Amino acid sequence: MVYFQLKVTAKLAGVYNFQSRGGLDDPDHPYFIKLQCENCGEITPSFSCVMLSEEVPLPRVFGRGTANLVQKLCDRVGTVKMIPGFGKPLNHTSGECGWYVRIMVFECHGFAPVEFSFGAVWKAQSRENLWEMDMCKGEFNDFDQRVHVTGLKAKFERMKSFWRYRNSYLYSPSIDGW
Repeated sequence: MVYFQLKVTAKLAGVYNFQSRGGLDDPDHPYFIKLQCENCGEITPSFSCVMLSEEVPLPRVFGRGTANLVQKLCDRVGTVKMIPGFGKPLNHTSGECGWYVRIMVFECHGFAPVEFSFGAVWKAQSRENLWEMDMCKGEFNDFDQRVHVTGLKAKFERMKSFWRYRNSYLYSPSIDGW
């Protein structure tokens, strides 16, 4: 199993907290990702939707258990399992500095995530309001309230090590040290 972390950054103006609508571990928040076969390098033509609330049994080849996505690509079957509890919201300081913040960890077998789409409703919090934003276009502007979320970027990083210990996980930083 290989572990990947999804990291995001954006320029936030008028808001100090940016995350998925129901919080980072929202079971009904869809994550849209493109996957690459680790065997042949083929990439899925469209985005696959992965959600914490959707679990399917693993194929018998993989043993027992469940995954959030089981998909076939180039005659091979791969799995993706989401691991909640390791993300944090993007805050104003991180966004202004251009720092990436981890929002989710994925355990992948046979696949590597290569692209992420913000195709769902996200929320941002200002001192007065809570904003629900459709991030399909990659930015949000409300000129009347001076609220802006621009420069939205995401990347996947392979994690250096991530261990399962009983029912919890232990991890060390990613390959690049963050």
